[in-house]
Amino acid sequence: MTTVNNPQNAPRQEHDLIGYRDVPIDAYYGIQTLRASENFTVSGVRLCQFSTFIRAFATVKKAAAITNNKLGVLSDSIKGVIVAACDELIADKHHEQFILDMFQGGAGTSTNMNVNEVIANRALEILGYEKGDYEQLHPNNHVNLSQSTNDTYPTALKVALDEYCALLLSKMQILHKSFINKSIELADQLKMGRTHLQDAVPMTAGQEFNAFATMIKKEMDRIEATRDLFYEINMGGTAIGTGLNAPAGYSQLCAQTLHKLTGRPYYIAEDLVQSSQDTSAYVVLSGNLRLLAARLSKIAHDLRLESSGPRAGLAQYCLPEMQPGSSIMPGKVNPVIPEVVNQACFHVMGIDHTIIMAAESGQLQLNVFEPVIAFNLFTGINMLTNICEIFATRCIDGIKMNDDYCNGQVLNNIGLVTALNPHLGYESSSYVAKKAQETGGSVYDIILAEKLMDKATLDNLLLPENMVYPKAD
Repeated sequence: MTTVNNPQNAPRQEHDLIGYRDVPIDAYYGIQTLRASENFTVSGVRLCQFSTFIRAFATVKKAAAITNNKLGVLSDSIKGVIVAACDELIADKHHEQFILDMFQGGAGTSTNMNVNEVIANRALEILGYEKGDYEQLHPNNHVNLSQSTNDTYPTALKVALDEYCALLLSKMQILHKSFINKSIELADQLKMGRTHLQDAVPMTAGQEFNAFATMIKKEMDRIEATRDLFYEINMGGTAIGTGLNAPAGYSQLCAQTLHKLTGRPYYIAEDLVQSSQDTSAYVVLSGNLRLLAARLSKIAHDLRLESSGPRAGLAQYCLPEMQPGSSIMPGKVNPVIPEVVNQACFHVMGIDHTIIMAAESGQLQLNVFEPVIAFNLFTGINMLTNICEIFATRCIDGIKMNDDYCNGQVLNNIGLVTALNPHLGYESSSYVAKKAQETGGSVYDIILAEKLMDKATLDNLLLPENMVYPKAD
């Protein structure tokens, strides 16, 4: 029982199975949150920094309260104030009350109790009672009714991840559009393609940027498909999936209610015991984030290499100048945006290993490591979301091509002979390539000097549409 009517600014006293503690009088959280905040001082990253997760948890609690009321186990008045408190959290109020470190033991129980206590104490205020007067409305008996951490935490996590993925996809779309626009802008600009970092055959810059766009589109499709995994939930499974303490019909009705609240097609897993211990959906998402990171990092590497110079490198592209690049070398400008893209992607690829380890380490009927999975997925998606927009708006959109220089490289490159091989024959092509290598002359000039082809025919063969595009069947 809680002492009420305390003097102004004096702490209120709450108790749990361990004993009594003073809780700040103005705090919506309670004793279990207080203890957890003292036990878990690990990362310095707090739950309040992930508002999407708080909103998702409040939505799940709201759905549970509505369901309990419909099934006759929660009164109209209690349901009403719980829903009102949840709506305030969904509206981004009181998030500073979520003080817990994201890293915590207990499989997320402390997070669930932080949510339960904040909702309960705000609901008590709405009813006109003191915070902590749990005889009127209790965090466990009412807010957590028919629930366990083991079904609410993963359900809230899936609701949050779906929202995170939607935002990520919107930023990926921005990046995809930037690559498409750049491919159109540079559609006919010739450059040398390279394999093994050596000159290969000609291509257009448009083809290169279109390939980048295709990479991003493939990852968008994968992440969009992954969202379907988050609509299967285990509400009503309670502790281990057996449904202990949940009334008949609770699971299906709760999923239907969550669907109505969010507009997303949530449904109950066929096997709640399996679902309560399964973290495979998170592993799939993490793998797709790793793939996206690998694609982005590869593109960033390419652009850093192709913009190297400006006078002693490849110098094919000029990236937007974002900031001075050196404290000692005047005039130096570095490719800082691709560099930060690389770093973020390295981090996301490392996150994937953590998530796989956490998923693999779950034992028996519960995976207790979902907090580290949640933290790393939220962090990885946030970083990729930011990086996609930064990459698009601060780099890709402003790229310029050194087209005269690139065109000259194509015409003077020995690799050009490969494109002419079907017309000259292998022996003549080898002769031209060897002579160009020995003399430093251009393939173009040697062919004309040796009268292997007339200028009109050669120029026609070297048109972009004849040289770099696959022939139609």
